[in-house]
Amino acid sequence: MSRFSIYKPTDGMYNCLGKTKGASMARNAHPEETERRILDVARELFTEKGYERTSIQDIVNALGDLSKGAIYHHFKSKEAILDRLNADEWAVTTRLRDELMGRRGLTALEKLRALILSAVDDPSHLDLVRSQLSLLRDPAAFTANMRFWSTELPESFRAVIDQGVRDGSIPTKYPQEAAQLLALLCNYWLMPCFYPAGREEMERRIRCLAHMLEAIDVPLFDEALIARAVEGLMELAPMGE
Repeated sequence: MSRFSIYKPTDGMYNCLGKTKGASMARNAHPEETERRILDVARELFTEKGYERTSIQDIVNALGDLSKGAIYHHFKSKEAILDRLNADEWAVTTRLRDELMGRRGLTALEKLRALILSAVDDPSHLDLVRSQLSLLRDPAAFTANMRFWSTELPESFRAVIDQGVRDGSIPTKYPQEAAQLLALLCNYWLMPCFYPAGREEMERRIRCLAHMLEAIDVPLFDEALIARAVEGLMELAPMGE
């Protein structure tokens, strides 16, 4: 689904190049600003054209004042740019989770709902997810995502669920299994790129997941979250759904 995944900041793929000794590069006193410009323009192009249909030359043309060499000075490949964008997205999610967990006045169940909502209710995030869905046809990319969905992502959910067990808002005896269900089913079974669905079928699927979670005392999906999840996930449906 996504900010809480659908992408995977793939191990070893986000790999910015270190500074070279070229004189023209040495004059760049603010490399982080250049990197941010590259990332912002690349994100716009990925959203508009899709990741696979965007070339480094497209990024050069859109920037207007940087050469291919200047871009490769900061990022070794187009793939490295995407990995940085995904890593930044994951950092946003992690910060939000940590901020929510530290907040008083909210139950852990409310915090978990807010975390899920942040993934399905953010147009910019959904645009980035949509731009790279075609990559999941590649077995290596799919395997890397599945590894992330089955390890790091459930661990992130588990921290909030454990807090819910302590405060009584998520009285489950199966915190690990709940985290795994949430991570895997939201990012695989609910994704229309894997299991095509119209709006009605998507709602049925989300309600089915809600019942599964309620059966193990994780009452995550209220009516408001169901409605927002349907809207967000349908934004990721192939054209024509």
